[in-house]
Amino acid sequence: MGKQLQKQPDVGDMAPDLRLELLGGGQESLRADEPVLLVFFKISCPTCQYTLPYLERVPPGIKIRGISQNDAEDTREFAEQFGLTFPILLDPEGRFPASNAFGITYVPTMFLLEPGGRIQKVIEGWNKQDMVDLGAVGAAENVPAWKAG
Repeated sequence: MGKQLQKQPDVGDMAPDLRLELLGGGQESLRADEPVLLVFFKISCPTCQYTLPYLERVPPGIKIRGISQNDAEDTREFAEQFGLTFPILLDPEGRFPASNAFGITYVPTMFLLEPGGRIQKVIEGWNKQDMVDLGAVGAAENVPAWKAG
């Protein structure tokens, strides 16, 4: 990553407001009117290869957006190989505007954003408890905590 990185935003900060190209066409803002999990990754990263397919199992309730640091062709092949169905945005190689704005130093790095873009959680690398917590956030609106039989 060529230029100096910004400081990584903290929990409670507003996420940078950027628009990136979607793999397959179009553009999308990184902020949304619903919870969104931004997942920065590189296709050659073994931890990313483990983490991203796992995210396919996170219950509905969290909008997941992968942010690839690779080109469209390599990213498409990666998505097909690992069975990814959530939308993937492209952080253009050489410039990395989103990675730089978010102060990414290694991947995967994930930001769980509240509706409107405030950062609720930052996850760096793989941590089982963080993944369990994500599943609970995604399921919170859809699964009751208890129900009589």
